[in-house]
Amino acid sequence: MRTQIKSLLVLFFTTTLFLSACKKVDYAFGDIKTPSSLALTATVAGATTATPNGNGTGSVAIAVTSTNALTYKIDFGDGTSQMVPSGIINYAYTLPDTNSYTITVNAIGTAGVISTISKKIKVYVAFKIPTNILTALTNNASKVWISANDAPGHFGVGPTNTFTPEWYSATPNSREACAYDDEVTFAKDANNNVTMSVNNKGQSFAIGAATAFYSFTGGDACLGINTGGTKAVAFMNATSSSTAANSTRIQFIVPGNGIIVFGTGGVSYEILSISPTQVSLRNIGSDGNAWYQILKAK
Repeated sequence: MRTQIKSLLVLFFTTTLFLSACKKVDYAFGDIKTPSSLALTATVAGATTATPNGNGTGSVAIAVTSTNALTYKIDFGDGTSQMVPSGIINYAYTLPDTNSYTITVNAIGTAGVISTISKKIKVYVAFKIPTNILTALTNNASKVWISANDAPGHFGVGPTNTFTPEWYSATPNSREACAYDDEVTFAKDANNNVTMSVNNKGQSFAIGAATAFYSFTGGDACLGINTGGTKAVAFMNATSSSTAANSTRIQFIVPGNGIIVFGTGGVSYEILSISPTQVSLRNIGSDGNAWYQILKAK
């Protein structure tokens, strides 16, 4: 009898454990809470009654707070956006002179729910393009540049920690024809603002790593890239590790797809050297490499 009772107890506990192990586990993520009580401040550096748009540095201190937000996506209104978990960031605008921007913040809560707040600001950027660069690039009016296809190294690539095309340097007239017929026009206005337009005759050359950037597929090719009309070009001090020995230390950003003669996926170009007849440019492509091109005055 005792043996039967023990067997029944063992069977009971075994069954209980089995049923417990098979019981479905419920998980909960908690309440979905939409961010609320959003507040956004944007303080332009050096803004006073006399200089309401700032001191010319372009720096703006942005701070956003809310209840129930996990992180923030900030669109700075100049084509750039960034995830900022703290909601606090110092951002520097680069387009010269006084420009208006609308800062838009998406406060993101649980399960991805979003609340939005915006603020419009005006920012003054006092960067002055060096006279020798401005004159050489635009001839103090407008100037057309084309690929220096007859120059060694008019197209090249190298690592980002040097300033020469160490890995590949094109020999004269060795690249695709579509890379040689583009006409790039730089022009300045009375306030020394610079614009750029590219006539690519219907096609531009792009490296394979950048074709997706231009909404195409495949490897190195001549592509029907839309060069985007006339664009305002923003100049600034170079952000690379170059020195005065290998660069002018001036760079410029081309909005949109940024293409000049051939496409690498880069939109920021450092001017390594410039004269009235030739300019050497360097940019960082979609593949993370440093790409080089040389232009000559038409």
